[in-house]
Amino acid sequence: QVQLVESGGGLVQAGGSLRLSCQASGRTFVGLAMGWFRQAPGKEREFVAALTWSSFTDNYADSVKGRFTISRDNAKNMVYLQMNSLKPEDTAVYYCAGRSGARILRSQRDYDYWGQGTQVTVSA
Repeated sequence: QVQLVESGGGLVQAGGSLRLSCQASGRTFVGLAMGWFRQAPGKEREFVAALTWSSFTDNYADSVKGRFTISRDNAKNMVYLQMNSLKPEDTAVYYCAGRSGARILRSQRDYDYWGQGTQVTVSA
């Protein structure tokens, strides 16, 4: 098992930035592809970004492309989501997720491990 703990959420004004962090522990982090998802009130959980173990390949939802950047530090078992130019529609609970395997996938069903989520609120 891999345990994931997110941090870094909070309240920010539109146009501002936040950096989310995800600390992994437990089973080896090696080889896991990692992703970020979010869920806004009354909406389904949606894909935000994902990154392979090597960081060679990443993938972003169209809604965040050019504003958000996913990265990882495998030596520290950490994954990050840098969020810039935030908009009110980015308000959601953000979840870190991991999956065994090399491929980046965008469906939450393909992810094996989940954090508890961190709230991001963007005011207009």
